[in-house]
Amino acid sequence: MKARIVTAAFLITSVIMTNFIPASAAAEADKPVVLRVCNWEEYIDQGDWDDDEVIDLESGDVFGQNPMVKDFEDWYYETYGKRVKVEYSTFGTNEDLYNMLTIGDVYDLVCPSEYMIMKLMADDMVQPLSDEFFDPTIDTNYYIKGVSPYIRNIFETHDINGVTWDRCAAGYMWGITGFVYNPDVVSKEEASTWKLLENADYKRQVTIKDNVRDAYFAAVGALKSDLLTSDEFKNRPDYAMALQDEMNDVSLETVNNVQEYLQQVKDNLYSFETDSGKADMITGKVVANYQWSGDAVYTMDQAEEDDYYLNFAAPRESTNIYFDGWVMLKKGISQDPAKQQAAEAFINFVSRPDNAIRDMYYIGYTSVISGGDDGRVFEYLEWTYGAEDDTEDVTEYPVGYFFSGDPDDEDYILTVPTEQLDRQLGAQYPSSDVIDRASIMIYFDQAQSEVINRMWIRVRCFNILNVPVWVWIAGLLAICAAVFLILRHKAAKEKLYN
Repeated sequence: MKARIVTAAFLITSVIMTNFIPASAAAEADKPVVLRVCNWEEYIDQGDWDDDEVIDLESGDVFGQNPMVKDFEDWYYETYGKRVKVEYSTFGTNEDLYNMLTIGDVYDLVCPSEYMIMKLMADDMVQPLSDEFFDPTIDTNYYIKGVSPYIRNIFETHDINGVTWDRCAAGYMWGITGFVYNPDVVSKEEASTWKLLENADYKRQVTIKDNVRDAYFAAVGALKSDLLTSDEFKNRPDYAMALQDEMNDVSLETVNNVQEYLQQVKDNLYSFETDSGKADMITGKVVANYQWSGDAVYTMDQAEEDDYYLNFAAPRESTNIYFDGWVMLKKGISQDPAKQQAAEAFINFVSRPDNAIRDMYYIGYTSVISGGDDGRVFEYLEWTYGAEDDTEDVTEYPVGYFFSGDPDDEDYILTVPTEQLDRQLGAQYPSSDVIDRASIMIYFDQAQSEVINRMWIRVRCFNILNVPVWVWIAGLLAICAAVFLILRHKAAKEKLYN
């Protein structure tokens, strides 16, 4: 009898203990995952669209009612049954982001540009994406199912220390660089070369980017224009790799030539700028602005609201194909599976075709997402740029290279107003011939970066070594004259008091 009582008591106690969760443990289970995301300024949909901004596609409406981050938090809970809290912050330049990381700021997910992704990988700061992230059979893996074959190929064929980019980074936005210009003043021919920077006909009317990588790329393109545009070079069987090597040449001779070139053209330029060029173009302060294609689209859109039409041209020497992509940071993720799941889910959420459309509409840049089997991105492209039935001057514009990987794919040919080839469409989805002469800015190692950065300091700051001899002589004479006058004044005072 006693044994039965003991057994019963043991069973009752076991049941109670099995179903009892301490309050602290329950609170911990309900505690949301905190995901610290750092992205470019104004680089994600903030919601609050006006009612007339509905994107009414045949497959369904797309509308940004809430901020993308808020929608992600809600979607994550609905999908995974776990709360996530996004601490969202921004940075202004890649170098700003890197400095933030080196002084101790901690983030889980960041969105730098291609060369900074390479640097972070080289510095072993990046947490690789999980194998599960690449599984196309998982319904919520929108990135791997929808990324453009063209972008995917770039990520899979470039590496840092033997690790391909795609293992550590997922693309977000991409584009090219070139010139936004006023076609009433600057011809397409003049705007289609990096030599526009030195064109004396537009003295103090052209701007350049105020960062070393973009300025260096433009200067190399101008200096090597004859080589890069020659038939012999363009017909090389290894043209793509040769172009990349030339545009990323950091030999001492080229660095010195770039420094001299930039110091010379500095006097011909209106300014070095990071963000003011858009406003300067819209207000007519300048007639041409070296610009990323996404900002070029924004600039053309804003000018068009005032019936002021601007165009975009990719230099014939080479254009830079850039992309910004998501990388997880080891210091933030810290082997925390819950954080990594939330970070990868964030990438997938913004890669869902309707969300990619929202971001493109809101910020003007081009998503790396083509949609895969989901046709909404191409449908949005037709909705945005397709010619109306009564448009007379139209052109067929193939974009198969981006959507299917086949430039001649007849399923991805747009019928567009011809003028759009030199405007927003040509900037957002460059033609195949522009893509053929596009080159990536590759990662510079520590020693190369130090040389380039010293060169940039000499360009942006007063370079005492470049002061002409006559200036030195004039300055020395002025100093001597000043000393003479001081001594003379001092002698006169002594004579007066004596």
